[in-house]
Amino acid sequence: MTGSGVRPGGRRRTAGPVCRVCPRFAIDIGSCRTRAWSPGRGVILDVPTVTFPGADAMYPVRRGDIVDPEGAARMLERLFRRRVSGFRRPLIVVTTPVLGGPRFRSAALTALEVLHPRTVLTVPTAKAIALGAGADLGRPLLVADIGAHVTEVALLCDGEVTDAYRTALGTGDIGGSVTFRDITGAVVAMVTHMLRLDESEQTLDALGRGLLLAGGGALRPEFTYDLTGQLRVPVQPVPAPHTAALRGASHVLESAHRHPATHAEEHVPERGTT
Repeated sequence: MTGSGVRPGGRRRTAGPVCRVCPRFAIDIGSCRTRAWSPGRGVILDVPTVTFPGADAMYPVRRGDIVDPEGAARMLERLFRRRVSGFRRPLIVVTTPVLGGPRFRSAALTALEVLHPRTVLTVPTAKAIALGAGADLGRPLLVADIGAHVTEVALLCDGEVTDAYRTALGTGDIGGSVTFRDITGAVVAMVTHMLRLDESEQTLDALGRGLLLAGGGALRPEFTYDLTGQLRVPVQPVPAPHTAALRGASHVLESAHRHPATHAEEHVPERGTT
């Protein structure tokens, strides 16, 4: 979990105390859909990621990257204008692609400024998925997130992301020349790269537990079946896979609300893009 102490220009600021009566939101900004959660209400948004809906819709997020921060800000302002008002500055936790790196976090913080947040925390999507699935983070864990336009595989050790790979393929690409086997083949290749380069055998230990599967791919049995056959390990789709990352972000949100001073820094490896 990363504190919002980094301004879009790279300057660090100290987060102040969290307002106990201010609104709180967990937000998952995906390439295809944007979802939000609020305490006491649950999922309050599950909508297409478009600046404005309609025939001339613009898409500020593509292949897991925020390509138009200003457009993303206009989308967030449109979605939250009635939920954030006056001087009640919200506490926000937002998920970030594991390999989105500083660029995604900076763009997300820039877009979220339109909501005048008091504090923004970020959590890598893979960790959020594990938290949302109630997985045991005390042991190495492999998480595969097959989304609409991006697929990521991440290794978590002691709850922190230690290795990750990514490919610009997802369920939205299936059709024509792309099949589900192209995506499962990419997942197997990413896991294989992890195994070959990991001298600590943590990847092997994680693989022995099986693979945690999330995203739209977790709803399609052919992905589970094919990955089980190729990896020869159990593949476990998480419950309600589309909202697993959002549920995990909501856990981080409530934890931060109870203990606002405990903002741990998370290191995300920059290598491993496939």
